[in-house]
Amino acid sequence: MGHRVILFRGMNTGGVRAPVTEQRAMAARMGLRNPRTLLASGNLVVESDRDPIALEGEVEAAMQATFGLRIAAMVRTTAQWAGLIAACPFPAEAVAHPSRTLLMVMKEAVKDDVPDALRAFAVGDERLEVTPGALWFFHPDGVGQSKLAEKAAQVRLTGMGTARNWNTVTRLAEMVGAVP
Repeated sequence: MGHRVILFRGMNTGGVRAPVTEQRAMAARMGLRNPRTLLASGNLVVESDRDPIALEGEVEAAMQATFGLRIAAMVRTTAQWAGLIAACPFPAEAVAHPSRTLLMVMKEAVKDDVPDALRAFAVGDERLEVTPGALWFFHPDGVGQSKLAEKAAQVRLTGMGTARNWNTVTRLAEMVGAVP
């Protein structure tokens, strides 16, 4: 049986709350095996062979029914997760500064005008690259004060996605056997 990485957008931010124990219970009720969470920020790993796109809709419906939350879910297989990691355009930076290297997993393909629109907000040595299904960011001075990070979080600019720092990306990889 394969694994699925399920990422929720905006979990435990702005009043969006769903306790991890209840997330795991919800996944189990959905027939997803061995549900595990990482941190309390919207990272759920399950054993399943369900189609990722179909599972996204099922998980979103379950979140609505269970928690009353309309929250976007992005689902990736182990192979897809490994592919995202392999495509990291900032490998040296990811190792040296894992909390400043971010992967934004996208629900749909990145629109052609998004990268240049976002790069206009980059300051100093901040960088942004696009890989299939993802936006990658490197914030050498941290994410907290970054205008680029602030703008990237706006769905109207980027489309629907959710970001994780390299520490979280690699910990999720370990959980699904896609160790970089």
